[in-house]
Amino acid sequence: MIIRIFITDSGGTIMTESEIRKLLERQRTFFSTGKTLPVSFRLRQLEKLKRSIQKNEPLLRHALKKDLGKSNMESYMCEIGLTLSELSWMQRHVRSLAKNRTVPTPLSQFAAHSYRSPIPYGTVLIMSPWNYPLLLTLEPLIDAIAAGNTVILKPSAYAPASLAMIKEIIETTFPADYISVIEGGRTENQALLRQKFDKIFFTGSKAVGKEVLRHAAENLTPVTLELGGKSPCIVDSTAKIPLAARRIVFGKFLNCGQTCVAPDYILCHHSVRQKLVAAIRHEIQIQFGESPLLNPDYGKIINAKHFQRLSELLDPEKIVCGGNTDAATLRIEPTVMADVTWEDAVMEEELFGPLLPILTYDTLEEVIRTVESHPHPLALYFFSEDKTAQKKLLRSCRFGGGCINDTVIHLATSSMPFGGIGESGMGSYHGKTGFESFSHFRSIVDKKTWMDLPIRYQKYTQKKEKLLRLFLQ
Repeated sequence: MIIRIFITDSGGTIMTESEIRKLLERQRTFFSTGKTLPVSFRLRQLEKLKRSIQKNEPLLRHALKKDLGKSNMESYMCEIGLTLSELSWMQRHVRSLAKNRTVPTPLSQFAAHSYRSPIPYGTVLIMSPWNYPLLLTLEPLIDAIAAGNTVILKPSAYAPASLAMIKEIIETTFPADYISVIEGGRTENQALLRQKFDKIFFTGSKAVGKEVLRHAAENLTPVTLELGGKSPCIVDSTAKIPLAARRIVFGKFLNCGQTCVAPDYILCHHSVRQKLVAAIRHEIQIQFGESPLLNPDYGKIINAKHFQRLSELLDPEKIVCGGNTDAATLRIEPTVMADVTWEDAVMEEELFGPLLPILTYDTLEEVIRTVESHPHPLALYFFSEDKTAQKKLLRSCRFGGGCINDTVIHLATSSMPFGGIGESGMGSYHGKTGFESFSHFRSIVDKKTWMDLPIRYQKYTQKKEKLLRLFLQ
C-alpha cells in the first residue's frame, strides 16, 4: 500500500517532540492506574466510539468525498460500515476474548492448573494511511481498545478532511491521556518513532514499513506491519468470464484502484484473453458509464503527485480501454492495458491506481513460478472452475489472503485475520486476531500445594529417570 507522510494542511496544532514525549508519559501514567483493564471499561469506550461515528456519519461522508471523491455508498460500504461492523463484533466477543484460557497440564507437572492469560501491551502507536483513512485508523483502534491499551493515533496528512474528522471524533469522545491524535508529517513521524512504545501498528508502504521496523528494533518493540505489493489476479480457461470481469472491475476500480488488496495485474490464460478484455471493457461501461470521468460516484486520485505518477505509466500503444484523464479533477478513467510484459513500466511497482495491465500465460506451473519469483503479495485472486487447479495454486503460492472467483471481499469480515506475508507485511488483525495483535498472552501454571511429586528433585535415581521418560513421551 503506497503512503507518503507530509505536514498536514488541516490547520491543526503540530506537536513538538517534547510535547509528544510528555503525552506518551501521560498515557503511561493513565495505563498504570489500571482503568483500562476491566472489560466493562473497554465496552463503555467501544460504545462511546460507536455513538460518535454514527452521530458524525454525514460529516465523515463529506470528508471522504472531499479527500477521495468517494460516493455515499462507497463511503459506507468500504469505510463507515466496515468500521461499525468490526466494532459491533468486538462488543459481542470481547468478554470471551479477555478471559483466561485453560490448557492441558502435562502429567509431569501434576497437580496444577495451566492457562493462557491475555494482558494489554500498554501504550501503542497506530500509524494509518490516506486511502481508507477512516477504516484503517479506527479498525486497529477498536482492536487496541478492546485489548485494554492506551493509544496514540497518527493518521496520514494526505487526507486532511478525514484527519480533521478523526481528530474531532477522538477528542470529543476520549481524554487525551487515554486516546490521542497527532497531526503532522515526516517530522512528527520521526519524533513518534524515536519514542518507546509498547506496540506499533503500521499500515503503509514497504519502504516506510522498513523504517518503522528499524526504529522499533532500537527498543525491541513488537510491530504489526500491513504493507502491500503487486497482487495478481489469475483467470484460467475454465473461468466464467462475464462474472469474472464484473468482479474484477469492482475490486480493481473501487476507490479508483487506491486499495492495498486491489488486483494489481491480471494473469490470463492466452485462450480467453480476447474474451476477457471484451468482457472487462463491457463491465466498465456498465458500472461506470460511457464517460467515467463524469460519473459523480467515481472517485479521484488523492493528489496531483500521484495523479502525475499514474499518468506517466499510461502507454497509449497498449491501452485497450480508457486512458483519458482530467488533471483539474485528478481523475483517470478505468484503464486496461493489454500485451503487457514484465519489462513495462506499469509492472515495476505497485500501481495503486485505476490502471489494469493484462499479461498472459500458458500453464498453471508458469503462473506458480511467476507468483513465487516475485515478492509475496498481500492478496491473490484466482478465477477458475477447476477444483484441482484451485487446490494446486493455493498449495503452491505464498500470499497474505485472497479469493477464489472474487476479489477484495476476504478482508470484509471480522471472522478471518487480515495481513501480509514477507514483503507484504507481518502480523494480522480483525476480530479475534486483532484482539490478539494488541495483547500479550502470559503462560501461567498454578501449582497446587496439597501434593508435590519428588521426581524432579535430586538425588536422581534410575527409578526417577524411568518415570521421567514415561511422563515425557
